[in-house]
Amino acid sequence: MYKETNQRSIVKGISWRVVATSTTIAIVYVFFGRLDLAIAAGMIETVLKVALYWLHERAWFKIH
Repeated sequence: MYKETNQRSIVKGISWRVVATSTTIAIVYVFFGRLDLAIAAGMIETVLKVALYWLHERAWFKIH
């Protein structure tokens, strides 16, 4: 049986963020045709989602 390692989990998390952010950038670019706006939206989305995930985890730690 395979055991998940912390290093593998970190790499998976980072690779997923790259895929998700690239998708956001592509969608914004297709709709608005502006690469600067698309990249800004992708970066903002990344920061906000990481922060919201952290807050979500903290909230769940308070539930017993």
